[in-house]
Amino acid sequence: MKKTLITLALGALAASHAAYAATTVATFDDLPLAPESHFFPQVTTTFTSGAATFNHTFTNFGGGCCHVDWVYSNRTDTTTGNYTNQHSAITGGGADGSGHYAIANFGAPTVSFASAVSVQGAYFTNTTFTGLTLLTGDFFSKKFGGASGNDPDYLKLTILGKDAGGATTGSVDFMLADYRFDDNTQDYVVTDWRWVDLTALGSVSSLQFALASSDSGEFGINTPAYFALDNLTVTAVPEPEQAALLLAGLALVGAIARRRRG
Repeated sequence: MKKTLITLALGALAASHAAYAATTVATFDDLPLAPESHFFPQVTTTFTSGAATFNHTFTNFGGGCCHVDWVYSNRTDTTTGNYTNQHSAITGGGADGSGHYAIANFGAPTVSFASAVSVQGAYFTNTTFTGLTLLTGDFFSKKFGGASGNDPDYLKLTILGKDAGGATTGSVDFMLADYRFDDNTQDYVVTDWRWVDLTALGSVSSLQFALASSDSGEFGINTPAYFALDNLTVTAVPEPEQAALLLAGLALVGAIARRRRG
């Protein structure tokens, strides 16, 4: 009888631990892609890496134009800072030396999950198009800092957690560029992968993203509205029955311990 109780307890604890410990990473390296290319099916669809599903929206204006929201890419162009190079990370590759990463183009980029997760974090950086435009400006977007270098410019990414009912669970801000320092030597444009801790979002069913720029006008931001993401890491949140299984396992272990003391 004692062996049976121990077996049941260990089984319950193992199952509940697996539920709690299930961590997955969206690396995009699990998705097929020809060299120096990006996912672009010219239809509205989704793609999935790890536990995360990304939306891709296409509207046929002719000539293969145009899409918003997410693509995944392995492009390596770090020098072409205009609209002909919309799908390259300024790093020239993915986080931790990987080949693939994701690019968001606004739209309404959304990441969804089949069940509730706790988001541990992800790596973020600028695209080549956005990053070089911030550094040099173009006919539509200003050079950050202005001619004097003193303009308090910024490009801010906000990551929002949403529960199954669409309510916001929390938000985290990440500065893709920040020129608001009194000391101009501290001004920066992000040109490497930066890990952003997203645990403050809590238990979420989806993520939404917003960009805000100091260079904005009547029709929205003038800054190229892109960013890159890699290694989105999430941990499963146990369903109520899984939590009950954990409690049952703990209760069995407690019962066995009491019997042994008796």
